[in-house]
Amino acid sequence: MSYLDLPFDTDEILAGLKPWIECESPTFDAGAVDRMMDLAAYDLAGLGTVERIPGRMGFGGCLRVRLPHPNAGQPGILIAGHMDTVHPIGTLEKLPFRREGDICYGPGIQDMKGGNFCAVEALRQLARAGMQTPLPVTVLFTPDEEVGTPSTRELIEAEAARNKYVLVPEPARDDGGAVIGRYAIARFNLRTVGKPSHAGARLAEGKSAIAAMARRILEIEAMTGPDCTFSVGVIRAGQWVNCVSSSCEAEALSMAKKQDDLDDGVARMLALAGEADGVEFQVTRGVTRPVWEPGQPGTMAMFDLAREIAGELGFDLTADSAGGGSDGNFTGAMGIPTLDSIGVRGKGLHTLTEHIQVESLPERARLIAGLLMRLS
Repeated sequence: MSYLDLPFDTDEILAGLKPWIECESPTFDAGAVDRMMDLAAYDLAGLGTVERIPGRMGFGGCLRVRLPHPNAGQPGILIAGHMDTVHPIGTLEKLPFRREGDICYGPGIQDMKGGNFCAVEALRQLARAGMQTPLPVTVLFTPDEEVGTPSTRELIEAEAARNKYVLVPEPARDDGGAVIGRYAIARFNLRTVGKPSHAGARLAEGKSAIAAMARRILEIEAMTGPDCTFSVGVIRAGQWVNCVSSSCEAEALSMAKKQDDLDDGVARMLALAGEADGVEFQVTRGVTRPVWEPGQPGTMAMFDLAREIAGELGFDLTADSAGGGSDGNFTGAMGIPTLDSIGVRGKGLHTLTEHIQVESLPERARLIAGLLMRLS
């Protein structure tokens, strides 16, 4: 039997994926993420040696599965995915798992549980058919990608260094294409420190940290240019409306196609720190994803193979560099051949309209199966 003949069934894949989607797993809820890892561990238990790696830094744990192979321990293929989502517990009430024709909705179904499940299904079908991959295969599912991978970057890089290739089933690009490079991303923690006062009786005596932060946000986002972008996505402040706030915290994100441009953006952001009109502005650098330069020979060879397999399956596969970081940033920046965004087609990731094209489930499972059988 060829990987082209594996019996991927759309309804069966959806039935297996449903419990994953209905197990909400927001990054900051370690217990919820661990419950999701339990489900994945159960589905992978019959395929290889399952290892649960405890979480740290307040995040959930990881799941690592090594499939049996005659050359176990030698460099092979790493399938790397994350099981955390941006959707808080309770999102299912607004975005329930449901199919409407060729569209299926659910929190995290596109980013990236759908792609992860396709990888598991590919491994399951290969095992059922008794097909041995040329190289050993390891699966690593992690809990913190949506916040920059602060607790598992070292683990991902160490695992990638043991392997010859990395497959990342993140969502496909808008045209269904793969990713062969990613922009650099830096996060920043911002804080303004003002002076409290009674907002009714002593307003003039206070220095509002909230007002100062609002002005800074406008200044930061105005720094956006064609080579480096800046955005503020989180802000926390205040407890009583009748008090002038003495503290305000925010988080900012900067993205650039080139490392030099990101480095310049980081320098400009850090230079904003200081005091103005009695309010101190503090800027500290958070987690950073390095540039994964496109066009690396090993990655391009992987893409050429993937495009050949896609042609056999009846569709054209494109590739490009992309924004929106992933753990592929790390492995690609290490120089390890990495093919990213080979997961499901869909739209609306990180929103209450997140959905996938149902027929992309067997399509992507077959593509991953083909890569696992052809990479050597």
